[in-house]
Amino acid sequence: MSNLLSANSAQNRGAVCARISIMQDPHAQLTPPVLLLATPQVMDPFFHKSVVFLVNHEDRGSAGFIVNRATDSRVAEVLRGMGIPWKGPEDSRVYFGGPVQPHLGTVLFESQELSIPLAEGEETPSEAFKGVRLSRDAASLARIALAPPASFRLFLGYAGWGAGQLVEEVLRNDWLVAPLNKELLFTAKPEQAWEEGIRGMGLDPEALATWVSGSPKGPVN
Repeated sequence: MSNLLSANSAQNRGAVCARISIMQDPHAQLTPPVLLLATPQVMDPFFHKSVVFLVNHEDRGSAGFIVNRATDSRVAEVLRGMGIPWKGPEDSRVYFGGPVQPHLGTVLFESQELSIPLAEGEETPSEAFKGVRLSRDAASLARIALAPPASFRLFLGYAGWGAGQLVEEVLRNDWLVAPLNKELLFTAKPEQAWEEGIRGMGLDPEALATWVSGSPKGPVN
């Protein structure tokens, strides 16, 4: 049994090595849309075991939304305070998108499900990827709230990085970069998203924790 465990551990360690070695050229891997999975060495409470949907990456900085931090606040309550009626499920929760501008709201939604046309003067939501859009426009939010699609998220705040910061964090093994997974993005079980994302990369979350803690680059101070 001990030999089998050692073999499995070695295989997982090799898989993690292979994943991280790819990131020697992180710019190519960080082209949105992608997901960032925090490695266990990231102990910042905002980002520990977080899954981030990266929507922008360029020389002057990067931005995205944490997708697995559902709050206790309900979408209906937040919109009621804005005078916007919510016609979606009453238990729909607001998500903590990140520590930058924590009162700034952004909606992420599957656009092909919308049945309400644009209102006069409303800004056209930007395309995050095919079939899914982002908007910070209050008029868009009011329209979407009348007939919200099943794939819908309201984020407060976002995750932001300065010039070169995200690349530096990737190179020191703070993040694994994964292909976009829409099911993970809109999962009904956000508390399981990190482990599902890690396993989706062919890695064992427990083995990842063991390997990173013993990484030659060491944990982040």
